Amino acid sequence: MRILAVLLPATGVALLAQTNDLEPATPNHDAAATNSSAAARTNAWEYTLPQPGAVTTNALPAAQTNAPAPNVRQLSLQDCIQLALQHNLDLQIDRYNPQIALFSLNAAYGGYDPSFVFSGQHDRSETAPTVFGTNIFAGQVSDDNSFNSSLGGLSPWGTTYSLQGNAIDSYGNFPEYSSGSASITVRQSLLKNLWIDSTRLTIRIGKNRVKYSELGLKWQIMQTVTTLEQAYYDLIYDRENLIVQQKAVQLAERLVAENRKKLEVGALAPLDLESAEAQAAQSQAAVIAAQSQLGTQERLVKKFITDNFAAWADIVLEPSGKLEATHQIFNRQDSWSKGLTQRPDLLQAKLDVEKQGIQLKFDRNQLFPQLDLFGTYGYNGQGKEFSDALYDIQQMDQRFYTYGGQITIPLANISARNTYKSSKATLQQLLLTLKQAEQNVMITIDNDIGTIQANYEQVLATRAARQYAEAALNAEELKLQNGKSTVYTVLQMQRDLTTARGNEIQALDTHDKSVAQLSLDEGSTLDRLKIDWHVE
Repeated sequence: MRILAVLLPATGVALLAQTNDLEPATPNHDAAATNSSAAARTNAWEYTLPQPGAVTTNALPAAQTNAPAPNVRQLSLQDCIQLALQHNLDLQIDRYNPQIALFSLNAAYGGYDPSFVFSGQHDRSETAPTVFGTNIFAGQVSDDNSFNSSLGGLSPWGTTYSLQGNAIDSYGNFPEYSSGSASITVRQSLLKNLWIDSTRLTIRIGKNRVKYSELGLKWQIMQTVTTLEQAYYDLIYDRENLIVQQKAVQLAERLVAENRKKLEVGALAPLDLESAEAQAAQSQAAVIAAQSQLGTQERLVKKFITDNFAAWADIVLEPSGKLEATHQIFNRQDSWSKGLTQRPDLLQAKLDVEKQGIQLKFDRNQLFPQLDLFGTYGYNGQGKEFSDALYDIQQMDQRFYTYGGQITIPLANISARNTYKSSKATLQQLLLTLKQAEQNVMITIDNDIGTIQANYEQVLATRAARQYAEAALNAEELKLQNGKSTVYTVLQMQRDLTTARGNEIQALDTHDKSVAQLSLDEGSTLDRLKIDWHVE
């Protein structure tokens, strides 16, 4: 065993999983060794009796065939999880959500970006000569060159500021002159928009949404891993079920062969042989159905672990794990505590409440009148040339300033008042929704615990039934050999044994999937599977 750290590309989301070294993408197995091993294990097929307190099955291969050895890749559950964390398309899609949310948050800070404006223009004015009595006044031509600049923006405290400078050069008139000024203007809200304004609202909600998206990715990882784990258990079950059906074929064919010999010596009626042959045909049909289901389940597992199905299409998945059921003692209060504090979807619901609280704070602030303090302070300069005006400004002996206040009172304020009421009602609704979600989680966890306990009892019962069916079939076959039983009874015993074997592995599969579901509902999936998830 070794520790493999998985870093999903381009997200900054790191995942750590404890796994075995993964096999090459397309390993080549020795055909003779594979078939020999398969034959040996098939011929010696039976369940290993579990230790007290635990029920397990051994993963068994398919029966030996004459077809070329398939390209087999053996994978443990941790191997599958490792591949899913790297290649699952759902995770690759959702991993961009935190990035997008972070970009949106950074964009919100653009509200504090200062803006610089610079302009220059030329103005020309001409007037025609005028006659006033006996006096004739000549026309005038004036030209002005003006330059204006400003640097302004919004501070994180809601203060707006503007640094301004301008210069004007006038010629053509008499006397010619130049003038300029430099000043700063500040405006601060004291009521409306004091403790929160639209920019701060956007930023706070953006921070909330970044956390929300990270929890959403975590929840998607947990759901994907849980669904993969359950699919992996189903894959083991389908392989085991194929072995059960193959064993049923072997039993049926053995009975057909024995009955054919008895018929040849006149010790058996033809109808009994036909019954045994019919049973063998039904068993063959069951094998074909089991093989089809196994192929479907393999493709489902491949869907979770790869983003390039074509490369995996001809690979046969062989799960190295096995189904097992261990007696567990559950603490309902502890499980409830985990679910209420760890489940990402519940934490997202709490973030929704927090987000609405931020919105409510903003909407309440909008109920106040707009009361602003403002002030301007600067220096003038003038002279015949630009340089003279700039020199006066530098001397700072021609100052000017303005200060004052402005209040704007909406007389009805219908929009702000109703918006606030709507936000307040929405917050109460979200609180109730959160309470409902928490209650549903508690009920679900309680149901999961009861289901696991019932499934464990089911495993024990089906194991005992399988053992009894094996013993009963052995006894009935001995009776048939001694002429004290019938072929029909033996066929029925074979069907009962096949059913009992299928029921046992089905119970194990159901039990293991219910354990995985409890972990998901508790929000402890990543801890149980030793996956360390964090955002860098």
